[in-house]
Amino acid sequence: FATVFYFMESERLGDICLSLRYVPTAGKLTVVILEAKNLKKMDVGGLSDPYVKIHLMQNGKRLKKKKTTIKKNTLNPYYNESFSFEVPCEQIEVHIFNSLIFIGKNDAIGKVLLGGNSTGTEQRHWSDMLANPRRPIAQWHSLQPEDEVNALISNKK
Repeated sequence: FATVFYFMESERLGDICLSLRYVPTAGKLTVVILEAKNLKKMDVGGLSDPYVKIHLMQNGKRLKKKKTTIKKNTLNPYYNESFSFEVPCEQIEVHIFNSLIFIGKNDAIGKVLLGGNSTGTEQRHWSDMLANPRRPIAQWHSLQPEDEVNALISNKK
């Protein structure tokens, strides 16, 4: 039992809230990184300096990369930072989003995969965005271990 409890504890990486908005006529995808909470402690003092990196990907290739400002000494950062990407309407389904939360010296806490290849709540969020053009759709997502998300991406190619 103790082993299972430890495993569950170690897997808890935190949550990120972000908003997706797609305008088909303009071919524009807007991602707003709103906030994160309960991030995993990554430094000795029990706090961290997190930031979020967003990768726009297509067929496993990174097309664009953007990142938020760094928030000092917090496990519950508030960002409210908006990023826009030009994404042609006919290609929207093949795009994947990786949101990475980093702390300090680029130690990744976790990832979220959003796009046509995602699953679960991430897939629902992507579908809701496509079903409601021009409307921002915000949702919380649990961060996943980086290697698990990478495996998911490579299996979808």
